Amino acid sequence: MNMLKVGDKVPEFSSKDQDGNTINLSDYKGKRLAVFFYPRANTPGCTAEACNLRDNYELLQEQGYEILGVSEDSQKKQTNFRNKFNFQYPLLADEDHTVIETFGVWGPKKFMGREYDGLHRTTFVINGDGIIEKVIEKVKTKDHAAQLLS
Repeated sequence: MNMLKVGDKVPEFSSKDQDGNTINLSDYKGKRLAVFFYPRANTPGCTAEACNLRDNYELLQEQGYEILGVSEDSQKKQTNFRNKFNFQYPLLADEDHTVIETFGVWGPKKFMGREYDGLHRTTFVINGDGIIEKVIEKVKTKDHAAQLLS
């Protein structure tokens, strides 16, 4: 796993969101973007994280943040997740791992004694020039907005 770090320039990427729209990194040029990677839509931790960002969305926007969620879930699962919880921000359906590999958040994990490859819950804050200014690897799912704002 070769994860991007603070100071790295994020390579341009394109992926489809829950509605089939193409989202590019360049769409956010000049804006501060928080890209949060989560393992699975509609699981307890991922739901808590995404809802915390939803509930603090106005505050995050006031602080200049745009939000983009990414998982390897299908477009249909992302649509259901977004509609069920009324998220104001796009969710990328990165089934081919284009964005996941770009950021380097796929790799070995352990859960209940089992080892496997999976998506690491990580958030990247990217400045308007496409440079990473913050990486959050120990995401607090119920208090994630506060981590971004601190």
